[in-house]
Amino acid sequence: MHVLNLGILAHVDAGKTSLTERLLHSAGVIDEIGSVDDGNTRTDTLALERQRGITIKSAVVSFPLDGVTVNLIDTPGHPDFIAEVERVLGVLDGAVLVISAVEGVQAQTRVLMRTLQRLRIPTLLFANKIDRRGARHTEVLREIAARLTPAIVPMGTVTGPGTRAARFVPGAGPGAPGALDVLTEHDDALLAAYVDDRVTGALLHRSLVAQTRQALVHPVHFGSAATGAGVADLLSGIEELLPTADGDADGPVSGTVFKVERGPAGEKIAYARMFSGTLRTRDRIPFGADGAEGRVTAISVFGHGTDTRADAVTAGRIARLWGLGDIRIGDALGEPRKAYEHVFAPPTLETVVVPGPDTHRGALHLALTQLAEQDPLIGLRHDPRRQETSVSLYGEVQKEVVQATLADDYGLDVTFRETTPLCVERLVGTGHAVEFDKKDPNPFLATVGLRVEPAPPGSGVTFRLEVELGSMPYAFFKAVEDTVRETLDQGLHGWRIPDCVVTMTHSGYSPRQSHAHQGFDKSMSSTGADFRGVTPLVLVEALRRAGTRVHEPLHRFRVEAPADTLGVLLPALAGLGAVPETTRNRDDLCVLEGTVPAARVHALEQRLPGLTRGEGELESSFARYAPVTHGTVPERPRTDHNPLNRKEYLLNVTRRVGG
Repeated sequence: MHVLNLGILAHVDAGKTSLTERLLHSAGVIDEIGSVDDGNTRTDTLALERQRGITIKSAVVSFPLDGVTVNLIDTPGHPDFIAEVERVLGVLDGAVLVISAVEGVQAQTRVLMRTLQRLRIPTLLFANKIDRRGARHTEVLREIAARLTPAIVPMGTVTGPGTRAARFVPGAGPGAPGALDVLTEHDDALLAAYVDDRVTGALLHRSLVAQTRQALVHPVHFGSAATGAGVADLLSGIEELLPTADGDADGPVSGTVFKVERGPAGEKIAYARMFSGTLRTRDRIPFGADGAEGRVTAISVFGHGTDTRADAVTAGRIARLWGLGDIRIGDALGEPRKAYEHVFAPPTLETVVVPGPDTHRGALHLALTQLAEQDPLIGLRHDPRRQETSVSLYGEVQKEVVQATLADDYGLDVTFRETTPLCVERLVGTGHAVEFDKKDPNPFLATVGLRVEPAPPGSGVTFRLEVELGSMPYAFFKAVEDTVRETLDQGLHGWRIPDCVVTMTHSGYSPRQSHAHQGFDKSMSSTGADFRGVTPLVLVEALRRAGTRVHEPLHRFRVEAPADTLGVLLPALAGLGAVPETTRNRDDLCVLEGTVPAARVHALEQRLPGLTRGEGELESSFARYAPVTHGTVPERPRTDHNPLNRKEYLLNVTRRVGG
């Protein structure tokens, strides 16, 4: 049987989870449709999801559709949980992007559509809630064409919108007005047939199927998850228009882990999509970038409704795997299919978790570590001296969810300090420093010279050698490089330095020494610890000479609001540090686009309804890092032994008495 791994994506509250319930009911998997309001849906299984009525973690359910088994992955709609969506995108064969027929195209809808198009994931559009008051048909189609993509093919019309009797009437499809123009743009054979007046319904349908599967066009369905209107036609579209999974079951084993959870006994369970080969229980499988290996102790494969235990999982399918204790989200199983890459920006905010009076710090750190395993974009930063742990976040809702999860799942009471932006440091110029073996004030038996130079944003850290690789043992070079990368996590102001070139200009060591009839004399011979000890001192001195500048994260924003509110909007934006770059009018609306500091996005979200009579819409996403130009340069407390203070550093790091 063919398999289709299908993602359901949407802006929050567009009805995505309700549509998932309706699809499962229509396919005969469930007898009763769950309700988000009642907290009894199949995919929102976390207590917190049911309490808040939002999807937080991606979930997989399965249903049969004639000759296709559909593995349906329900994803979060709230932008604070975009990391969950990111991990799912890499395992999909196709997607359904849900739009509200009442609210139309919303901010997160645009973000998701741009990403689906960039990744070339075949996508159907489903305009939900045609039964709700205010539902629109023609206007929503115009919005989709203007704000998402003009390459759409309406698959029917709507009768009685805004009433419980609203129905989707299929039949237009490729024959809809304007559809032929969309299809001929990428189909020369169809264009030639049109010129020769040889266009047939069958030819149009074949072109629609082919172009949908290539993500060139996007069929649009309308319907209601609440009443079931249009859902049968959507199911037909899923079966006919989206491509099924391919892959050689006899080929080399290759898969990707997109979710990790813990079972009742605390064991790790990995959700994996297999792209090639067959993975069996008791197989040993390499995974991850560091070449770790584990034995699969149990497998369950998604099939009719849910997952069931199986002896093996083959190419194209999704399975839950037990036994891989060190597995992480994003790890490749077997042969890497492609490098795991982020398609959304990383978190740009950070907060310190403050334990309550009865909360043990060790238990809190363990719980946060487990949460970070399930969400690798929740970065943890532990300060052992202050006994503090910071977490990186996308927004305030995510902070509330972390707090509730710690309370409900771990019994830990916590609060948070004020959310602050996650800044970075960039080099201003070039700097060089060196420490020589056996020369004061260097107490380490190691010579290390380093030059640091700026690199373009996004290029990462590059480590190079200007000394011969054979001039000392390779382990010492490796110790220097690893320590350089670790030290760059905290620059002169405590922020990460993400982009630079570090060149090793000097190297030297004391060869292994031993006394007669005695063993190795560590006091006279270089070890890896010497190179790990001296490298931070050399590197921060080179950074001092080069100079660094703190850059804060900026979001690009787009505000759409009634034109008569522009007079109050502009001063409010200026007060939040936002810089409008373009302003234009569209009918009776004004559209402002520009940049705003990431730390002020939440305040803008809160103030916008009051400034625009509740009619304003905000869309924001990470744009870039920009130099801090106002106020005090933000400093971040260090969590290392502070190589900026040589005396303090040496007291903490070495037992040798140095100058």
